[in-house]
Amino acid sequence: MHTGLKTRTRSRSGTWIASVALMAGATLASAQETITIGQVAPLSGVLASTGHQMVLGGKVYFDAVNEAGGVHGAKIRTLVLDDGYKVDETLRLTKELVAKPEVLALFGFAGTANIGKLLEDKVLADAGIALVAPYTGGELLRKPFNPWIFHVRAGYADETEHMIKQLNTQGLTRVAVLYQNDAFGTAGLAGVESALQRRGRKLVASAGYERNTTDVDAAVKVIRAASPQAVIMVAVNKPAAAFAKQYRAAGGGGQLFNISVVDPAELVKLGGLENVRGLGISQVVPYPYRQTMPVVREFHEAMKKYAPKDEVNYTNFEEYLGAKVLVEALRRAGPKPTRAKVMNALESINNHNLGGVRISYGPKERVGSRFVEVTVIGSQGKLLK
Repeated sequence: MHTGLKTRTRSRSGTWIASVALMAGATLASAQETITIGQVAPLSGVLASTGHQMVLGGKVYFDAVNEAGGVHGAKIRTLVLDDGYKVDETLRLTKELVAKPEVLALFGFAGTANIGKLLEDKVLADAGIALVAPYTGGELLRKPFNPWIFHVRAGYADETEHMIKQLNTQGLTRVAVLYQNDAFGTAGLAGVESALQRRGRKLVASAGYERNTTDVDAAVKVIRAASPQAVIMVAVNKPAAAFAKQYRAAGGGGQLFNISVVDPAELVKLGGLENVRGLGISQVVPYPYRQTMPVVREFHEAMKKYAPKDEVNYTNFEEYLGAKVLVEALRRAGPKPTRAKVMNALESINNHNLGGVRISYGPKERVGSRFVEVTVIGSQGKLLK
């Protein structure tokens, strides 16, 4: 076994696997134990493409850790369940997962309203279990403070503040919002309103659409009639693409923006390049397409090795970072981790370097990063920084 490890470390990918082993606190001893992680994700419905990328990002890192020997000799096993982005299903499936004593932590998940329901019904609190790296920036998951959710990304308030600041610099003052009519959408709407209020301004229009639909016709009419210079969409892939298409067809000329939860490739595919070209998307993790950062290079190697048919994107990179945070906590929790030990280990992570991305938590801090930047869909349909 030692010989095999030395052989692998002669290659570039082998060196990377060996470094993953060290980071995970792996041993060369063969262990039968497993560490079970639960994940609920939208693998069907309007957010299906995002859900698959979320799961993939975590999986490639867990696969690398397992190949390198696991965490303290134990292999990571993930139980992944599909909630279709439906709140009731998220609640039901999460209760199923936390009822299994072997499930030590929860990972990923999507939807402000979905996860908000878990808090409201005290599912996480009653189970004494941490949820790491949810794919949402909803403020109701951050304020008031709850100890159970460990965020890797900035919040929607951070994203909307950054967008309004950029619009202000460009002299664009007439702003409208398209928002999903649920906790996710209203969180983003509130963020835009607060950012404008701090600058003594108000929205010229806001219009909602119903969750799990692409019915944006009425919203297009309201926003088009207000003649905004910019429209900030707090929307997921399909309705965002539908709005862009219909708004442009109706003669809408405002600069389009969207919160970080969309996949630009999906927007181009569903909305047509002519309608989404120039659309700005706020991002909460560094640009994953250029390998200028150690963790980005590591991520590209992991994708080539464990998901060679899939492309790198912001969603799978974000959840890769989340998986690194969770594995670091599992390493700190020791050879016999419990839910409580994992919680304490997560809280102990402070100014931890993931390879160019730093994460910090603490007794009263659960937002690991405040990083935000805006990218744009270019003339060729690629995301430009």
